[in-house]
Amino acid sequence: MHSVAVLVLDGVVPFDMAAPLQVFDWTRLPDGRRPYRVRLCAERPEVAADGGFTLRVDRGLEALADADTVIVPGRTEDAPLSPAVVAALRRAADADTRIASVCVGAFVLAEAGLLDGLRATTHWVAAGRLARDHPLIDVEPDVLYVDNGQILTSAGAAAALDMCLHMIRRDLGSAVAANAARMSVMPLEREGGQAQFIVHDHPPVPRGSALEPLLEWIEDNLAHEVTLGALAARAGMSERTFSRRFREQTGTTPLQWLLRARVRRAQYLLENSDHTIERIAQQAGFGSPTAFRERFRKVVGTTPHAYRSSFNGRSAAGASAP
Repeated sequence: MHSVAVLVLDGVVPFDMAAPLQVFDWTRLPDGRRPYRVRLCAERPEVAADGGFTLRVDRGLEALADADTVIVPGRTEDAPLSPAVVAALRRAADADTRIASVCVGAFVLAEAGLLDGLRATTHWVAAGRLARDHPLIDVEPDVLYVDNGQILTSAGAAAALDMCLHMIRRDLGSAVAANAARMSVMPLEREGGQAQFIVHDHPPVPRGSALEPLLEWIEDNLAHEVTLGALAARAGMSERTFSRRFREQTGTTPLQWLLRARVRRAQYLLENSDHTIERIAQQAGFGSPTAFRERFRKVVGTTPHAYRSSFNGRSAAGASAP
């Protein structure tokens, strides 16, 4: 059997821990046999979990040496890793053990030096901090998981399911993975990545900025054609001066700001209205439904239709289980 060790540290996030435990435990071969043996392990017999309860764990760090796969769930504890945990993870990596993190568990792998020079992801809220704290890591905030071969990282806790199903498919093929996905009541592959869940706030503009009235005007006129020349004229500047001042105060270009505002408007309408895609494209100021679909997918990581299916409260309220 393929041995999976789930390393739990103080502050472990329960769902991050439970997702891989459940998915691997539910997996069955066509003849009904279990292909995976899943065990918790920890540095000490008792681990304080996030949520106010304590876990009793019967296997120590030596379990990492015996494992074929090591999973590191996220934790809310910010204390540095102990030398023993770092050493155990590095020994596992040196032994070519497959190592995967869930959500902010990527910070554990990063602290152990296992992600240097590699692509990685984590929850989108923490992606910026991972990139700042560990500049040798190529952080990809828009994806559900990253597979470097031996080292894998996943985004938020639900993305652990996607990553685990991916590993099962790597190990045992699509048929076994598809059955595990059905047991988890989720698709084998989800459309879109983390980008569809990210809240794209505009960069802050200082209070009293001369741009505030202009930005409000942009929000009120998204459905109309808005050009750089028109914005500069409204601000009483040349296009060059306007572009420079705009970037100084917002950190982005006028057209990028406009695009983000239009995508945000489209997201709101997809979430809260039954308007057609064609009408939403018009209301958000995109030149055509085709241009809208292409731009929306590039920014959000999925199609307008798929986004509406996932986030429209009216659709969710009217849905029923089969």
